[in-house]
Amino acid sequence: MAIDSPALKTRRAAPRDWIPRWSSTAALRAVRATLVVPVLFAFSITVIGDLQVATFAAFGGFATLVMASFGGGRRDKLRAHFGLAVTGSVLLIIGTAASASLPLAAVVTLVVTFLVLFGGVAGPNAAAGGVAALLAYVLPAASPGTMSMVPARLGGWWLASVVGTAAVLLLSPRSPATALRDAASRAAAALADHLDAALRGSADVATAHEAAVEAKHHLIDEFTATPYRPTGLAAEDQALDNLVGLLEWCASVIADTMSEYPDLSGAPEVERELLTETSAGLREVSRLMAGRPGSFDAGELDRRIQASVERLRALGSGDPGYVDAVHLSFHARTGAFAVREAVTEARAAVPGGRRTRFPGRLSMASLARVASPHTSLRSVWFVNSLRGAVALTAAVVVAGASGVEHGFWVVLGTLSVLRGNAAATGSTALRALIGTALGVVVGALLLLVIGTSAPALWIALPIAVLVAGYAPGALPFTAGQAAFTVTVSVLFNLLAPAGWQIGVVRIEDVAIGCAVCLVVGALFWPRGARAVVADDLADAFRAGGAYLSAAANWALGLRHDPPSPVAATAAGARLDDALRGFLSEQGTKHVPKPDLWRLVMGTVRSRLTAHSLAGLPNPHVEPDPFRRLLGDQAGQLAAWYDHLASRLDRTDHGDVPMLAPPAFPDLLQQPGASVRDLACALWVNEHIKHISARLAELVDPAGVVAAQRHRPWWR
Repeated sequence: MAIDSPALKTRRAAPRDWIPRWSSTAALRAVRATLVVPVLFAFSITVIGDLQVATFAAFGGFATLVMASFGGGRRDKLRAHFGLAVTGSVLLIIGTAASASLPLAAVVTLVVTFLVLFGGVAGPNAAAGGVAALLAYVLPAASPGTMSMVPARLGGWWLASVVGTAAVLLLSPRSPATALRDAASRAAAALADHLDAALRGSADVATAHEAAVEAKHHLIDEFTATPYRPTGLAAEDQALDNLVGLLEWCASVIADTMSEYPDLSGAPEVERELLTETSAGLREVSRLMAGRPGSFDAGELDRRIQASVERLRALGSGDPGYVDAVHLSFHARTGAFAVREAVTEARAAVPGGRRTRFPGRLSMASLARVASPHTSLRSVWFVNSLRGAVALTAAVVVAGASGVEHGFWVVLGTLSVLRGNAAATGSTALRALIGTALGVVVGALLLLVIGTSAPALWIALPIAVLVAGYAPGALPFTAGQAAFTVTVSVLFNLLAPAGWQIGVVRIEDVAIGCAVCLVVGALFWPRGARAVVADDLADAFRAGGAYLSAAANWALGLRHDPPSPVAATAAGARLDDALRGFLSEQGTKHVPKPDLWRLVMGTVRSRLTAHSLAGLPNPHVEPDPFRRLLGDQAGQLAAWYDHLASRLDRTDHGDVPMLAPPAFPDLLQQPGASVRDLACALWVNEHIKHISARLAELVDPAGVVAAQRHRPWWR
């Protein structure tokens, strides 16, 4: 698969993350924060007159409006913000109670932080609200306070939650999921155009092919650019995630078909009708993802598939051209099967469409189902959650034991600079310190000019909030840290005038938090997601190969217990999350994206090929030589995938050469391949030939990833 798409080239050539850029999403976020945070702060001080309410209203406003970024429609956002408000309230109470004892605070922080971060596996909105929820815990846990302050703190938190949620519902940017749905709609339409051009025998089939490839690459780019994998407890999220993989599979199958049959105008009428209905299914996917009502009859596609089967039966395995007819039927029916699955997932992905397809209600069973594949050191969610929990716990202990005046900033500094690996954490920590120092300088100059005059500080506050609200993802991290420092200086001088010295204290506290991050990052995960991606690639190849072999044997009648897709599906889910973590890490990636994507799509291809074979009926016949040979080939494929995996997840194979893909002989020319044998196994043979042709493109990328396992973590 060609990965070097213009979209990827544009991303590689994009400005580095230290160059400011315009973002309409960030602008709306900044406007919301500017309208809400200063107003809540002023109301809490002047009307309510309670410093605890004012403090938690201000930081709650930042949590709700800046740190949390929920997707979906208004109902989804309302549900997510309500969940954040309730979760934050519980954590606020726990944090206040734990602050009475340093040992208790350390133990509670370890457990709470891990559970909150790991809870992100429940879905993208749960992941997007994790850090915001933790703010509600670390603020009281690392600050002096008593349980008598809980009502006032809860009042400030809920004040920010209610007003902030209303602001989000009124001023909401376009959800990343909307962009992903649009990309899926365009990809499905482009694939239908490509298929229709070949059915017409049009001269512009090459142009349609290029458009389909570009639309597929744009879909993949949008999918990987989404911060969190769209899967979890919500039915629509899971279906959308499955749909992306199915559309990539459809694109691969249709591209292979067009490479052998660029002009389908002369194909048998039965196959033309099947391919025409397949195109109609792709149009249905495009309509549904664009938010338009669908009108596709999936039953008609099933009837066309059955008609193709009946044609082969009528033709007879001994007739001339039977093998060629099976070959064309394989391409037509495989594409139809993939599109039928895509239509099913697209209908489930429509909000409110088919919520019962997946267990979408919050329950212990559904939580266990989603979380169980990630309870492993192979999971980026598990390792990141554990590392974050240890880092924040260490920050709480250091802040409490050192007796710093504002221990909260030590913990917040740790939370803000913790990144995927030790090297990236060091880079972020340096920029955090530089940004804090710049913020202190700017704040000091501001306070020297305006002094502690309340009117001047009230004027400066919304300006500082505007910049701090716009910064995440749009301004350099250093600028965002500086803006937040200025905002905090103004807030604290409005609460208790102390002048520019408050910024100096913040530099000291952030420096301690950065040091904690560096130590924990170096000890726990020096390589970041890079090593986990390699391990998860290995698991996905191994599980996919085993599933492929079992499914082939099932379809050949060599086994009669249905193959289970559980291990392959779980490995694919872990790989997807690890890949997102790797791509979101700052710093040089060392592994080219085209190489990485070839490997990832290799795992997808093996899993979906196995899924296609597992969907075939199990023939209850006695084994024959041809089917035994095919079973042996499937076993060789699984063994080769296992060898490929051993190069990816073991660092002691640096001198072992990568095996070339197995070269399978044409079984149709082998002795013992009788006409009777061909009739029951040609379909499996086509699947094996189809996947075997793409193995060679995995060898060089696997060598690149394997070589990275031997590099020191600081390189």
